[in-house]
Amino acid sequence: MPLLQSIVHRLDPTLDGERLTLTAAPQSEQANASDDSVMASLVGALNDTYNTKPKGWGRFAEEGDQTGPLAVWLRDYLAGEQSFAELSVALAERLAKQLQEQLSVSGYLVISHQRQGDTETLLMALVHQREGIGINDEHHAVPAAQLNTSQLTLAARINLTQWQSDAPNAQYVSFLKDRGGKKLAEGLVALLGMEEGVDAPAETRTLLKAFSDYVEKEDYDDEVSREKTDTLVDYANEQLRRGEPMTLEELSGLVDEQQPKAFYEHIRNADYGLSPEIPPDKRTLSQFRRFTGRAGGVSISFDSHLLGSSIEYDAAQDRLIIKQVPKQLREQLTKKD
Repeated sequence: MPLLQSIVHRLDPTLDGERLTLTAAPQSEQANASDDSVMASLVGALNDTYNTKPKGWGRFAEEGDQTGPLAVWLRDYLAGEQSFAELSVALAERLAKQLQEQLSVSGYLVISHQRQGDTETLLMALVHQREGIGINDEHHAVPAAQLNTSQLTLAARINLTQWQSDAPNAQYVSFLKDRGGKKLAEGLVALLGMEEGVDAPAETRTLLKAFSDYVEKEDYDDEVSREKTDTLVDYANEQLRRGEPMTLEELSGLVDEQQPKAFYEHIRNADYGLSPEIPPDKRTLSQFRRFTGRAGGVSISFDSHLLGSSIEYDAAQDRLIIKQVPKQLREQLTKKD
C-alpha cells in the first residue's frame, strides 16, 4: 500500500474544558510522504482496524444543509491548487470546531492519502495514546507511550477514485459508526458534508436472505450448499479485509462458475431491492452459517439465521419444528396423498 502523503496533528481540550484546540504538525514535518516506513506501518495498522469496524456509508451531499466544503477542498488538492498540509489543517480545524463539545476525542489526528492497486483513498483517524512499558539500551524497564491503533472511535475514509469516477449511487464515503458513538458519528457526517446511503447491516442481511432463497430454489445437496456458503462468506470477508464493498455481479460469478449470472438474475428477478454494491457488515456475517445433519434416511440443512423464525428447536423434546415448508417439499408431500 504506497503511502502518497501523510501528516499528524494534535487535538486537545483547553484548560477550562470548553473546547478543542488544534496543534498542527510543525512546518518541517508537513511534507511527510511515502519514504517514512514507520508512518506507512501506522497507516496500515489503522486501515486494518478500520476495515473490521461497523461503518456508515454514503456520498457527498450535492445540495441542501448537509453540503460542506470538503468536496471543494479535495478537488483543489487533487488539482494541485492546495497542498496536502493545507488540506489537512483545514480538515483538522473543522473537526475541532464540529466536535468541540466532545472533549473525549482529544488525541492524534492521522490523515493520509494512499494507493492500493488502482484505488486511491483518503483516511482520517483519531488515535489515542496509552502508557506502556519498554526496555531501554541498558535493558531496564522504562515507561513507553504507544499509539492504540487497535481501538478507534473516530475515523473516516473516502474512496477518491470512486468519487472521481462519478458513478451513480456509488457509496464512496465511509465512517465509523459504533453503537456508543452516535454523537461522534453525527459530527463526522457533518464534517464530511455527506448524506448516508446504504445501511450495511440491513443490506448484508438481505443479501444472505437472497442467497438462502437461491440455494433452496436450486435444491443443492448439503455439500454443494456448504461450498457455496463458504464461497460467499470468504468473498465477503476478503472485501471486508480490503475495505471494499461486495459487488453483486462479481459475487454471482463466484457462487456459480457454470452459470455466473444465475445468482445475480435471481436477486434482480425477485426484487430484493439490493444495491449493486454492498458494504459487508462483519457482525451480520459472523452470525451466518449453515446447520446440517444426516441420520436414518433424514437429511436436514438450513441457514442459522432461520433458527428462531421459520425454524424452531425444542431442546426439551429434541424436536425441530419447521414452520415454512419449502415449496418443492410441500408439493412432493401433497402428491403423496
